[in-house]
Amino acid sequence: MEYDERLARFRQGHLNPFNRAEDEPRGDENLLHNEMKPDLFESEPRFHPTDRVMDLGLAEDHFSCPVGSFIASDIEHLKQAIEDCKCLILELPEHSEKQKVTVARLIHLRLKLQELKEPDEDEPNMRVLLEHRFYKEKSKSVKQTCDKCSAIIWGLIQTWYTCTGCSYRCHSRCLNTITKPCVRSKVSHQSEYELNICPESGLDSQDYRCAECRAPVSLRGIPNEARQCDYTGQYYCSNCHWNDMAVIPARVIHNWEFESRKVCRSSMRYLSLMISRPVLKLKEINPLLFNFVEELVEIRKLRQDILLMKPYFITCKEAMEAKLLLQLQERQHFVENDEMYSLLDLIDISSGRLSSSLTEIHTSFAKHIKLDCERCQAKGFVCELCKEGDVLFPFDSHTSMCHDCSAVFHRRRSKLHFWTSSVTFPEIPHKAKQRFQMGRAFL
Repeated sequence: MEYDERLARFRQGHLNPFNRAEDEPRGDENLLHNEMKPDLFESEPRFHPTDRVMDLGLAEDHFSCPVGSFIASDIEHLKQAIEDCKCLILELPEHSEKQKVTVARLIHLRLKLQELKEPDEDEPNMRVLLEHRFYKEKSKSVKQTCDKCSAIIWGLIQTWYTCTGCSYRCHSRCLNTITKPCVRSKVSHQSEYELNICPESGLDSQDYRCAECRAPVSLRGIPNEARQCDYTGQYYCSNCHWNDMAVIPARVIHNWEFESRKVCRSSMRYLSLMISRPVLKLKEINPLLFNFVEELVEIRKLRQDILLMKPYFITCKEAMEAKLLLQLQERQHFVENDEMYSLLDLIDISSGRLSSSLTEIHTSFAKHIKLDCERCQAKGFVCELCKEGDVLFPFDSHTSMCHDCSAVFHRRRSKLHFWTSSVTFPEIPHKAKQRFQMGRAFL
């Protein structure tokens, strides 16, 4: 009861400029100051902050007035109310109901202060900066984080933009301070990975500054913590390095290691854009990898078989109508060559997902050629050495194909063919070549 009386006396002594009487005229702003008598404040005793749980902004109606009615002094009032709320939160008992209410009011006051600092102006819907193509976001309910200042984007009261190329997000006020070009332009002009494992050169080579924004950094955290990117090997500040995790291509290729490492924001965007691009030629970068990873050998054989099946499909009307090759549309390079891999391919090979999905596609392709389609069956081969009646296809596991004449033989007979074609029986490869040319006529 004593608390309520003291609270009422305090509210009477601290008149809220926004709580005007119903019969008070609104035209003259000085009228409010004329009514506030100096002796009113001097006559009331000053209370300790613990005595004013819902005052100094907590009981003020900051949200009922239109934005246009606020002036510079109102911002100062809000700042003072926010500071008093902070002190009050620290002095109130932890986890108490009063502290929870005070924290909620503090959040509202900060939002209102942010709204006053950023007046609602007409922003352009699209802006182009450093090859970024920023579009104004219309979503008001999604909470995002600004990639420039690392502050939260409050969609209800703030204007923000997103780059359609690299998904860079920032406040409208941060657009003109961006210094990093769009990562997609780097992907378009230079589609290659750093293939050295964490190529560190030291903080002294960076002049003890962030590699991106050039802010001072140190390993002791003064003035900013230096965070290393495992992909570039360079050091970044906390605004440019958020401890995002990503698989490092160099560690995959050289060590077959798929553990995620900490990378900076720009490396994170670059790796996410590059993950599905087939730019890794393992046969040249690390050919020994095929000797130690059995899954790679299996995938390479499946890809070679699919390339041998491709001529059957592009000349088959039924296959074109069924759009069989579109089963590989997410990995288009699988129907173009058997040497290039993307980082996503290697990740899926390690997890086993690619082997199961590619085996299923291989089985459906072979079923169409050997069982379902008579036109594709007619393009098969007969072994020119044993003359057995079964029809052979170049992608069968028990067959071999001559690289010179493209004839198909049983695997056990293929060595005999290679020997006779170069020594005593030239008519055999000639017949095989004629057979292959007849088959290609159908293609």
